[in-house]
Amino acid sequence: MKRLIYLLTTLSTLAEPGSEIYQKGFLTKQEAQKSIQLQDGYSLELVLSDPHINEPVAMAWDGNGALYVVEMLTYMQDADATGEQEPRSRISRHEDSNGDGIYDKHSIFIDNLLLPRMVLPLDDRIMVGVTNTLDLWTYRDTNDDGVADETIKIYEGGPRGGNMEHQPSGLIWNLDNWIYLTYENKRYRFTDGKLEVQKISRGGGQWGIGRDNHGRLYYSAAGGEKPAFFFQQPIAYGALDLGGQEAEGFREVFPIADVPDVQGGPRRVNSRGGLNNFTGCAGQGIYRGDRLPEDLQGDLLIPEPVGRLIRRAQVTRKNGKTVLTNAYPNSEFIRTRDINFRPLWATTSPDGAMMIIDMHRGIIQQGNWTRPKSYLRGVIDRWEIDKNIQKGRIYRLVHESYKPDVTPRLLEKSTSELVSYLSHPNGWWRDTAQKLIILRKDRETVVSQLEKMILAKGSDLGRLHALWTLEGLGKISSQILLASLNDQSSVLRTHGVRVAEPFLAQNDQQIIDALASSPYLDDDLEFAIQIINSIGFSNPEEPQLQSLVDLLVQKHRNNETIQGIQKLKGSILADRAEERARELQDRAFAQAMTHGKEIYRQLCFSCHGADGKGTPMPGQKGHFLAPSFVHNPRLAGGDASSIRTLLHGLTGEIDGKKYEGLMVSMASNNDQWIADIVTYIRNSFDNNYGITTPQTVAALRNHHASRKEPWTQKEIEELSPPVLANRQSWKLTASNNAGELNGCVDGDPKSRYSTGTSMKKGMWVQVEFPKLSKITTITLDTKGSDRDYPRGYEVQVSQDGQRWAKPVAQGKGNDPITRITFPPTDAKFVRITQTGQHSLFWSIHELSINGKEL
Repeated sequence: MKRLIYLLTTLSTLAEPGSEIYQKGFLTKQEAQKSIQLQDGYSLELVLSDPHINEPVAMAWDGNGALYVVEMLTYMQDADATGEQEPRSRISRHEDSNGDGIYDKHSIFIDNLLLPRMVLPLDDRIMVGVTNTLDLWTYRDTNDDGVADETIKIYEGGPRGGNMEHQPSGLIWNLDNWIYLTYENKRYRFTDGKLEVQKISRGGGQWGIGRDNHGRLYYSAAGGEKPAFFFQQPIAYGALDLGGQEAEGFREVFPIADVPDVQGGPRRVNSRGGLNNFTGCAGQGIYRGDRLPEDLQGDLLIPEPVGRLIRRAQVTRKNGKTVLTNAYPNSEFIRTRDINFRPLWATTSPDGAMMIIDMHRGIIQQGNWTRPKSYLRGVIDRWEIDKNIQKGRIYRLVHESYKPDVTPRLLEKSTSELVSYLSHPNGWWRDTAQKLIILRKDRETVVSQLEKMILAKGSDLGRLHALWTLEGLGKISSQILLASLNDQSSVLRTHGVRVAEPFLAQNDQQIIDALASSPYLDDDLEFAIQIINSIGFSNPEEPQLQSLVDLLVQKHRNNETIQGIQKLKGSILADRAEERARELQDRAFAQAMTHGKEIYRQLCFSCHGADGKGTPMPGQKGHFLAPSFVHNPRLAGGDASSIRTLLHGLTGEIDGKKYEGLMVSMASNNDQWIADIVTYIRNSFDNNYGITTPQTVAALRNHHASRKEPWTQKEIEELSPPVLANRQSWKLTASNNAGELNGCVDGDPKSRYSTGTSMKKGMWVQVEFPKLSKITTITLDTKGSDRDYPRGYEVQVSQDGQRWAKPVAQGKGNDPITRITFPPTDAKFVRITQTGQHSLFWSIHELSINGKEL
């Protein structure tokens, strides 16, 4: 009986896209392989499949070509993820014993794991990471039976919570000898045989990391529908993305599987019923081998399991910027109608080709997206794909011109013999030789070999790996560095700068002079960019290096990448720009405070008092000549009320009290004079509200130019209501993490409210006032977190908490202070809703609202 059931259905042309259920169950292995379409000249060879592997999600080879496959045996065994958290998964080991390209020797290397996610062969040890923890282990087979019998925890990372789809993966040994993974803002390396950990500015990505020959990493994120990002420069220097780094329309996909099982719902379904945009991108890899056509070298393969396809992205780098383009416009490199084709991993293999993991199953999304009554659950039930489990395929991507390389035996080579493999045309061999040399106990015996290789006129990539191998051994000399910095090859020069960072940190004058006097500063953009990044990373305060950065920025001021680095939070250029701005602002603020204090002592002191609390009237206890400035809500509500008062004066009662002091107009003074006294008052007497500029004064002077009489309190507050002083009486609720809400109204800028998870559309914070109030301004202060401001917002009000009016304000946050203004509006309830999204939390350190109770 055939295991494949076709449903032959006649549908009207008006049928809903994806309503034709054209397949249930599994195709045979032969039918599945035949159904896969590839571009001319390419084909797939099945090298490993069920029953030897089931539910494969990642893979890697050791130095002898043994393949280790990560198998998540408990992943989504039904639509409810039943039993998913049981430790029944494994990592299996496979060998090709006769050299025919098919794996024929199999063993379960590690069993009974909780959803393993990462595997990195070291020497004869295998490094592993699993779900729900940041701990790392090594496993070793000490008796050559293909089963690990030694387990050592090498890093205590502690528990890691959250959905299993959003936990670290990767564990890739990069060119710079650091081991990278997704999500976490840290990296690891072996120094003298011991694992060390270093924090970096941020992590990124979701499932898998790709890398190119120069050590640039390629991340992807299914949740963010990002097929590739952070690939412009090494992530240690900051997560840089540039406009136009994807060609126009790059994210549109072109599947032939018309199955609408997409977590994004109908908006992500095309007119035929298949996926219309990258959404499940994962396990991307750069082709770095030597046995497939040369034009594939350096291109990025992006598996898209939801679309049952693999994109080939052409990678071009020009003027320091990398751009991705679909190699086959309006089509894909690999695609099929088989509903169970779920590509998850693509990587260069020891044989010079590329290997591709097909998890080969029905459901690909995790249980959070397949809950009962969800859109996706409906599709799953109709197509019955929840039954399609416990299979798995690994394919070799080949070309009609393909001739396989020999099986590697690098674990058996001496350390000296490994050096020659640093020049191998296949990146896998170069990477593995570098890693093995660094991990060997006799590693220092090859230092002179490596130095000779760097200085010789050989392969640039080979010399590059030799340079980084020396770095990994801790044996870089000034002589080698100087030779690299002055090499004819831009590749060697640029990476020489990276390797020189410890020397720059120690103010090595020889190296600093070599960079400052380099003849390549004008014409080698990659060299210049690396100098800027390396100085920022290692020694940004050294005056000569600061001057060099300024020189390079000026020379290449029109370069898009350098402009991007200038805007990148945490980069040397952004920090320098912020520092200059702060210096100017601090200088202006200090001058304003000094001048304002003089004015206050001359004109304001007699009525408002030295302490700003108001001068007591003689013989009249509790009566003052002028109101207090201490914690005055009118000062907190902005500087407009103070400016108006100084320009035109103020008359009448204030908060029902009469004051003997007379506030007359000070309009005869210039704008700077008024700005300085306002700055002083609003930043003294326990106030801290920032600088007032003469431009602000000029604008209000012009706006009220026709006014001749002084203001009354009522008039002032109708224009600029003060901050509501009843925050402790507010009832606060939120869509997320409501227990932290007090942190945004406790008056302590060091505490905060945060959503506790990445900001997403639909998150909200709500305030219920004790009485109906007329409000006009909401201020969200995230100064303590800098970048946690809302990427988009809308404000709604209600008088009963049930019926909500149309938004009174909509917009986007752009800096740590988000001030939202709108026409005076009556409200008992106000709700601020997030309309943007970002990987950062949404935080509010201080929430204030301008208005008055009715």
